[in-house]
Amino acid sequence: MKEFEIAKKIGKELTEAELKEAAAKALGVKPEKVGQTVVVRRSVDARQEILYRYRVQAYREGEAYEPYQIAPYQDVHQAAPVIVIGAGPAGMFAALKLLQKGLKPIVLERGKDVERRKVDMAKLSTQGVIDPDSNYCYGEGGAGAFSDGKLFTRSSKRGDIREVLHQLVAFGAHPDILIDAHPHIGTDRLPEIVKNIRQCIVDHGGEYHFDSRVTDIVPGDARSMPGMTGGSETDRKGFTVYCGEKQYSAPKVILSSGHSARDIYELFQRKGWALEAKGFALGVRVEHPQWLINQIRYHGKHQPFMPTAEYAFVQQVEGRGVFSFCMCPGGILVPSSTEDGTVVLNGMSNAARNSKWANAGAVVQIEPGDQPAEYEGPFALMDFQRDIERSMFRYVQEHGGKHPLQAPAQRMKDFCRGIVSADLPKTSYHPGALSAPLHELLPEHVALRLRRAFPQVDRQMHGYYTNDALLLGVESRTSSPVRLPRDPQTLEHVDVPGLYPCGEGAGYAGGIVSSAMDGINCAEKCG
Repeated sequence: MKEFEIAKKIGKELTEAELKEAAAKALGVKPEKVGQTVVVRRSVDARQEILYRYRVQAYREGEAYEPYQIAPYQDVHQAAPVIVIGAGPAGMFAALKLLQKGLKPIVLERGKDVERRKVDMAKLSTQGVIDPDSNYCYGEGGAGAFSDGKLFTRSSKRGDIREVLHQLVAFGAHPDILIDAHPHIGTDRLPEIVKNIRQCIVDHGGEYHFDSRVTDIVPGDARSMPGMTGGSETDRKGFTVYCGEKQYSAPKVILSSGHSARDIYELFQRKGWALEAKGFALGVRVEHPQWLINQIRYHGKHQPFMPTAEYAFVQQVEGRGVFSFCMCPGGILVPSSTEDGTVVLNGMSNAARNSKWANAGAVVQIEPGDQPAEYEGPFALMDFQRDIERSMFRYVQEHGGKHPLQAPAQRMKDFCRGIVSADLPKTSYHPGALSAPLHELLPEHVALRLRRAFPQVDRQMHGYYTNDALLLGVESRTSSPVRLPRDPQTLEHVDVPGLYPCGEGAGYAGGIVSSAMDGINCAEKCG
């Protein structure tokens, strides 16, 4: 096998004949001696002529090629149970791995199934009504189900990410995610994929319990449960998990509760189980006209048949990273508050990425110690995060806001100059925007770094720094501000053997793929 690259102008299909000819040249054989050709990666090259660059694996005739195969799911109706708390990416893929290992996942999700969840999110956007258990963060699929579905992680340090990508394709994602350098699924397609994953788990004997917010986790003896006979004494000890008056028991628990499950952190504190403050990132959502980002990224050569342009940046300003987060090309802004009296924003895109706007988080890294002195202990950064979200809400209420979740906003250059914007451009954010001094509402060190970073980004993407760009506050749910420490070998919580904190909520992942891989790894340890 030999790997090589081939370029093709965007808008022109790469034919089998072209692939065969290029493969023959790479292998040093005649075209008829070429066996399998496999495209393993596709990326956009906009440095000069706008091209797709393909990375291809070529096999000689007769040379063995083994396509990736998903391990089979087993029937687990009578198998030993494992409780999975949370049905986001980490929880879903942990449950699928449990099926492959012959263990029965019992999935407890505080929110609603993905169909009913849509109703609550509509009320959130149109009326400002927050269901604390069913919103853009909570519910089947987690925060990832109603996002762009970005699958950017290509790191292999957690394991073989093909396990995640191939399963997503099997459950309905487009096969392009297997090769695209920046794969995405789309908000309009993700709910159906999430439903298909659930159906697979239930069909094979797993359980799903919605509207089941965990109120207590009690280590105890699980010897009387089905499937728990035999094995060592350690294997037969387990947990009872309470969801109000309902309770579920299993020898082991995978905790995949998501980055906003503040009540889970409070539960750990009440029980005296270890937890610690963890850095996160805080800033604003930046919204540009999509046509402007297209022109910037394609150097004025954008055509309608080209992919909607995206961007990313990283700057260092006074010892802290300032970077783009969750960039949504052709997307919209949505309210992501999970509790009353707060304003939080996020972004999402459909598969076509065809809205008039591009949005991204522009955030500053916050480390323990960066918060004011009055915030102490393991919840220091969580409390700091919450108070910033509340300050955004208060400003809008005190200055005539017309919607409970209207967002304080400012044009980009006005923000950097410390000027309240006289007017605001149109926005995709349904609750609307209210002109506000974001440069004063944000913590001083965050505002300072953003004000210095935006002109620097313009040096890489000329035209990015413009008053046609709108900043809206606040983007604060980039990752968990709390970590649940675990043993690096067993992945069990350091104080609670048999309890496996995983994903974004535990502080060990960031995004759909890394969360899914972390869930898979924790499920592997349960066998």
